[in-house]
Amino acid sequence: MQERSIDVMSLLEHIDPSILNYQEWVNVGMALKHEGFTAAAWEEWSSKDGPRYKPGECYKKWDTFIGSNSPVTGGTIVQYAKDQGYIFASNEGGHELGWDDTIHKDDLVVVDKNWVEGQEIKEPKNWNPTKELITYLETLFDSTEYVGYVTRSYETDGKHVPTKGNSSRTAGELIQELNKYKDDIGAVLGDYSADVGAWIRFNPLDGKGIRNDNVTDYRYALVESDAMEIEKQNAIIRELELPVACLVYSGAKSVHAIVKIEAGSYDEYRKRVNYLYDVCKKNGLDIDTQNRNPSRLSRMPGVIRKDKKQFLIDTNIGQKDWNTWYEWIEGVNDDLPEPESLESVWDNLPELSPPLLDGILRQGHKLLLAGPSKAGKSFALAELCISIAEGIKWLGFNCTKGKIMYVNLELDRASCLHRFKDIYRAMDIPPNNVSNIDIWNLRGKSIPMDKLAPKLIRRASKKGYIAIIIDPIYKVITGDENSADQMANFCNQFDKVCTELGCAVIYCHHHSKGSQGGKRSMDRASGSGVFARDPDALIDLIELELNDNIYAKLRDDVAIKTCLNFLSEKKIAWWDDLSQDDVLLANEVIKYSKGKLREDYLTLERLMNQARDNVTSISGWRIEATLREYPKFKPINLWFKHPVHEVDEVGILSDINPDEVKSPWQKAMKSRKTPEEKKKDRLEAVTIAYQACSIEGEVTLKAMAEYMGITDKTVRNRLKEAGGFWIDEGKVGQK
Repeated sequence: MQERSIDVMSLLEHIDPSILNYQEWVNVGMALKHEGFTAAAWEEWSSKDGPRYKPGECYKKWDTFIGSNSPVTGGTIVQYAKDQGYIFASNEGGHELGWDDTIHKDDLVVVDKNWVEGQEIKEPKNWNPTKELITYLETLFDSTEYVGYVTRSYETDGKHVPTKGNSSRTAGELIQELNKYKDDIGAVLGDYSADVGAWIRFNPLDGKGIRNDNVTDYRYALVESDAMEIEKQNAIIRELELPVACLVYSGAKSVHAIVKIEAGSYDEYRKRVNYLYDVCKKNGLDIDTQNRNPSRLSRMPGVIRKDKKQFLIDTNIGQKDWNTWYEWIEGVNDDLPEPESLESVWDNLPELSPPLLDGILRQGHKLLLAGPSKAGKSFALAELCISIAEGIKWLGFNCTKGKIMYVNLELDRASCLHRFKDIYRAMDIPPNNVSNIDIWNLRGKSIPMDKLAPKLIRRASKKGYIAIIIDPIYKVITGDENSADQMANFCNQFDKVCTELGCAVIYCHHHSKGSQGGKRSMDRASGSGVFARDPDALIDLIELELNDNIYAKLRDDVAIKTCLNFLSEKKIAWWDDLSQDDVLLANEVIKYSKGKLREDYLTLERLMNQARDNVTSISGWRIEATLREYPKFKPINLWFKHPVHEVDEVGILSDINPDEVKSPWQKAMKSRKTPEEKKKDRLEAVTIAYQACSIEGEVTLKAMAEYMGITDKTVRNRLKEAGGFWIDEGKVGQK
């Protein structure tokens, strides 16, 4: 006999031969012979398929198995066991599981079988067999569904085995006949042996057969145990709150619980039944695993079996459906901490997590950076990454120095790496601690956050990161970003990363469409309000509109800076000649440079013009914060000078207000236009809004209203005024 690394005979207990086709049955025999077993093992297992079993057939077939170059091995038996729902333990060579594949932990125990008290089953005093069966049929089936039942059997090896039975009548037809012959079930279903009883299939069939392929709805599963007292079976089934549609006494050593499975497919049925059986086993209900298949027979209520009644104990007990029961059973033994008394910790409070960004964020907490497009959010996050790695300030806030991971979901690898080097140079920082930065490039490989989180945790564990930056999150959003419950589940993934790794999670999200100035910072992020209310710190960027005077001042400033740097390179001691007031005046500095440089002035002039032209790419921004752990700080004004942000130390931007929060007199001044100018502006605005919204596909009044910051009704009026558009049930298009 060959050495066997798997317990083949044990696996056979989890394979129902009645589910297999002929070739699969033969394959089991060939695999057993290859693994060194005898024909008797195959014969004993095959006898469980009563309708098809023929004594001695296995022995005849066995002699024809003479081997081949590609033999059928024990692996085939392993696969058949898996196909019928068997789940291998981790030391048996397991496989990746789905949410409802099997129990992932060993503590889902509701019942202590050592202390469970039995619950007596009382035989009905006024037994009405026909009424029992009608109630059973009405509970499990629709009137048009075909029902399989068996009233006859044959004896083999001292056991009574059911025949194929009948499956060509609907529940409605049976009920109608049972009402007609109220005292005679046999007149409807056929006479049965009172020594044996009768059987019924609990899932609807197609009327053409009784195999699994004939099942039309994977609605129920059978839970049965004959290895413990009836009273304890009854008690455990009830304490587990199994979603039982019908509970039937078998007339012998067991109760039959017809449990609501409500699976959408055979594959899902197998997984759910496996989960159900594992829960039962963990809670002391040692059930018969041969009952897994959906076409299985159960005991029929309303008949006699060896002087005992097969009767209906109860209907619709426990949880109302599978999903409710699943949530309940998972939640009974959750991993949540118990409530604690404040008094018990009052004099010994736990230490707060150390700060990551002074005055903004602690380690192990979450930060969201929100802003519109072109705000340079990704650049700001890269700057933050560098600031943490080097232990320097970020936008004026002190950073704790440490190791950080940057999860890049948007840029290709080369662009991302070059960006970091460009930012280092623009910040004028030596890369002394560049080893503190790890970059995980996932462009083109991003997956939903609920799948990414465990992979991220596995890679980041034991690396000592104090922060992880995920940029941007729209690449990993799961569900509808306007759905509060779906976004709450999405944000919970960040909590998992924080909890498992003990590090901060920092991410960015975009603003909703339309003007943002008049909104609170937490209301600007696109989608559900969960985005803004979930993080411990929200940093919000809003653009400031720069006027001609500011751009003129910027052009003067860069001209002064270019001149002074050029003079220094030429080793001209300008600081001895120019006063503190002079170096603030562009005309004075340019006049001085022209006099000192002479033939080199043309080179300087070219550099100044180039610097002045670059000013047009500079934008102004204001950051506001909503903080959970720290007091709110005053808004900070920034310049975004690609590729870095700089704090406006001079205060040039301090007097600029976003459009929607300007004072009434400022708004009035801006609105003093001729009627023709106003109309032209309105038409341009509605055209721009339509074009912007069309990028996302279908254009709606609601989307345009959100983009323009006005009501649906106003958008409708402006579209009519503009002409050339049609509106149909909230949708907008061009004629």
